[in-house]
Formats: sequence, C-alpha cells, structure tokens
Amino acid sequence: MDIAGNGEFSVKLGRKEVVAAVLPMQEHWLPLSNLDLLLPPVDVGVFFCYKKPEEDHLFGFTYMVSVLKKAMAQALVSFYAFAGELVQNTSGEPELLCNNRGVDFFEAYADVELQQLNLYNPDESIEGKLVPRKKQGVLSVQVTQLKSGGLVVGCTFDHRVADAFSANMFLVSWVEMAQSKSVLSLLPSFRRSLLNPRHPGHYDPSLDNMYVPISALPPPQQKKSGTTGDDQLISRIYYIEANQLSRLQSLASASGDRRSKLEAFSAFVWKVVAASTEHGSDKKCRMGIVVDGRTRLSEGDSGERAEMMSAYFGNVLSIPYGEKRIAELEERPLSWVANAVHECLEVAKTKQHFLELIDWVEAHRPEPALAKIYASSDDEGPAVVVSSGQRFPVWEMDFGWGKPVFGSYHFPWGGEAGYVMPMPSPVGNGDWVVYMHMLRGQMELIETQGAHLFRPLTSDYLNIF
Repeated sequence: MDIAGNGEFSVKLGRKEVVAAVLPMQEHWLPLSNLDLLLPPVDVGVFFCYKKPEEDHLFGFTYMVSVLKKAMAQALVSFYAFAGELVQNTSGEPELLCNNRGVDFFEAYADVELQQLNLYNPDESIEGKLVPRKKQGVLSVQVTQLKSGGLVVGCTFDHRVADAFSANMFLVSWVEMAQSKSVLSLLPSFRRSLLNPRHPGHYDPSLDNMYVPISALPPPQQKKSGTTGDDQLISRIYYIEANQLSRLQSLASASGDRRSKLEAFSAFVWKVVAASTEHGSDKKCRMGIVVDGRTRLSEGDSGERAEMMSAYFGNVLSIPYGEKRIAELEERPLSWVANAVHECLEVAKTKQHFLELIDWVEAHRPEPALAKIYASSDDEGPAVVVSSGQRFPVWEMDFGWGKPVFGSYHFPWGGEAGYVMPMPSPVGNGDWVVYMHMLRGQMELIETQGAHLFRPLTSDYLNIF
C-alpha cells in the first residue's frame, strides 16, 4: 500500500510482523506512576538514517531486518513494558498490561535516495512516511529501504509509558543485543514504589500554577483544516555550529553569572517567540523547560535505591515555566532573559519539588491533569517548551552496518505551545541539531532574526553523498 504525503517520494509498506520478547513471561499489570499520569495520550517518534553499507553483499535489506527483529525480541525481555498494552482500569486511569503482546514491526520501501531526503522539513519527509503511526500496543517500528541501499529505522512510542531517557535506554540496549553483548550496560528498573506519594502528602500551592486538571481547561479552539497561515504549527530541523553556541553562551553570561549553553539557547528562543507577537501587545510569553527528576529524587540515597532511580523506566519529568511581558523580553539583553531561564529551572531542581509534584497528582486523582504550559492558549500569549536531548544516543546506534549519518526525535506533540529539542550533531564536532515544532510565523522569525544561528539541515552538512 502507498502512504500518502505531500513530499516528492512515495513509501510502500511491505511485510508486517509482531515482534514479541523471545522469552515467555507471566502476564501481569504494571500501574503507571503519578508522574506518568501527567502525560496526555501522545506518541513520540524517533528515527535514524544509515548509508548503504560498504560491504553491501553482506548487509542486504533482508539481513538487516532480521538482525533488528532478533535483537528487539531479545531487548524486550528486559524492556517488557514496550511489548505490552495500555488499558483503562476501573478508575478510568490508564494502566499497563504486560502481556507480551509485542511490537508492530513494518518493512517498507521508499522511492528516494538518502541524500534527497528533505530532513530540514520533516513534515514533508518524515511525518507519516518514515516514522510509523502507532495504532496498537506501546511501540511501533518501521524499517524503510531507500533507493541504492540506504536505510531508515523509525520508532513511535507512547509517551505515557516512557520519557526520552527511558526510550534512550531501550535504543542502546537494542543495539547491544544486535552486537551480541551478553549483558546489557543498563537494566531498566520498574520499581513504581520509588515514586509513591507520601502519607500524609503535601505540596506548595505554586504547583497549581504549573499543573492543571483537564476539567479546568477551557474547551479547545477549533482550528481550520488545511490552514497555511502564521497560526499553523510546523516542524523544522536545523543545526547550530559549536562556535555560535559558545558565542551565545558568552552573551548570556554577560551579567557575571555563567549560564549553560541550554540556558543561553532557551533565552534566545524565548526572545524570538516574544518578538513574533504583534508589537504593543500587553500579553505575556511563557518559556517552559523540561527537567528530568531522576538525579533529584535520588539525592541523599545510596546503594540499591539510588541505582534503581538512575535506571528508572517511565516518566520522571517536570515542566516549570517562566512568564514575562513580551515588551520586556524584547527590550532586555540576552543575559537578563538567561537569568530568567535559570530562575525557572531552579524551581524544579530539588528533590522536594518532585516529591510535592507526586503528592499533587495524588491529591487530584483520578482526575487527569497535565502541565499547564502544554495547553497554553493564544489568549494567554505565546508559549514554547525546550527539552534537552543531549543524551540522545545517535553515535551509539550501530547495529552492525555502521553508525547513522543522522538521527532525531520527531515530536509534533499536539499541544498549543511550541516544542524545541536540541540534540548532539552526528558530525561529532560540538554542533547541535535542533528539532523545532512551532507556529509558522515564529519559525519564519527564527530564520530571519536567528539566521546566523539556525542553519537548515542539509545532506551537505551531514556529508551524505
């Protein structure tokens, strides 16, 4: 069958198989943690692009697919959550049924050369073509053969079951099984008691400003289908050179406080998003930063508990956000905005914050809730969320036929706020690759005001010939 799309190439789906864990397991239920319950039902995509193997007589498409399937069946023994199903329990909450249902695994062929893929515009080249749409289970995989022997491995997983840290653990383990390693470098921990609420629970009222029950949200605004205006959310991928990142960091640290590259980058994005709103507006602009709580929740712990927390599989995230007047963000220097980003991050960098967030969810169950910035509306002003993907294991994804020439998350997340994820460049020179999902008008401003920083990703940059 053909997969429809607006790009200049077609994709034909071939064989479909369900890959289950190679060892049988006893069916059991695995409850989602309170932090899992803060995630709406959204899927996350990730993909890796490979050149035609030099020894192509050894690495044909059929052989590579067999390696991927066998290694996945082995990895799913430890990562059994990805082979299960999400089912609604009697309280109306999602719960994971670990039944080894398996992973939908698709083989496909794309009538395009690797160097012809428009990676700068994943809406055209990736969406609905090279990253599968998950219809059942928790994880779906599509392996696509390109003309002249290139390969794309695309995955889609349910965010309610795993965050990026958890997905990265699985990806690395999948590769290790393909490399015939006898022991995985990191075994996942599913010990939900690590995220149990306290009794009695308590939380700071400020969490009511960060998270909100879904029933308290206004009804979603209907968007016109096929819109091409500035209010259309689109995805783009850029690269940022290492020297430009260093320069940005220097500007962000001009007030005397050294700021990280992520803080400097987030400050720049915040300023540009603010500038995309009509001048004279008295609206505010929000900047959210995704914070991983694994190291925070293990503060003061030692031994087995700390080890389990460091390998915890699930969602351990918080999204604190800052809010500033648009005029202020435009007028103030980058260092001032970077200090505001730093203050936003400090809110969630403690063990107490995550313990209180767990208690906040418990106090509102079974009412579903989510991060308030996810549902930001136009009436409240523009908003954007930055999530660091610096631990994205692009260099480690060698299944036996070479490292990928490119890899990225693909996450048009469905929220009203924009979403941005910087990742390490596969070139390995300190550059960043940045996935952006934002309003068209914001993206156009990024490409004008930030043209020196954001360079459209091309096959020339990736040395794909």
